[in-house]
Amino acid sequence: MSKQQVEPDAPCCSPLVREPLTEDWAGDLARMFKALGDPVRLRLLSLVASHEGGEACVCDISESFDLSQPTISHHLKVLRSAGLLDCQRRGTWVYYWVIPAALQQLSAVLGEPAVALQAPSDEVSA
Repeated sequence: MSKQQVEPDAPCCSPLVREPLTEDWAGDLARMFKALGDPVRLRLLSLVASHEGGEACVCDISESFDLSQPTISHHLKVLRSAGLLDCQRRGTWVYYWVIPAALQQLSAVLGEPAVALQAPSDEVSA
């Protein structure tokens, strides 16, 4: 039988280990995770986040995919609706950047918990 050992009052513990998520927070997180559940959107987020200067023009990231411009725009819209990206139109192009607070929220909920999990022992006491 496995045992979970949680350090009391450990501020480093992920919220999933400390207490159940609130309904609102779970809903917000679910929208973000659902948006990231598509490989194209996950790559788009990565391309924008890793782009020089922290923002990317849609003209720069579209060429990384074998998809039509309307399809790329749809995926970017889903990421924006989920609160992961924001954008600004500059002339004829739209520039996107990652919302740092959204990534922090995802990281915080999935952060490494201060939990020591022990696998069941194969040793039999004599």
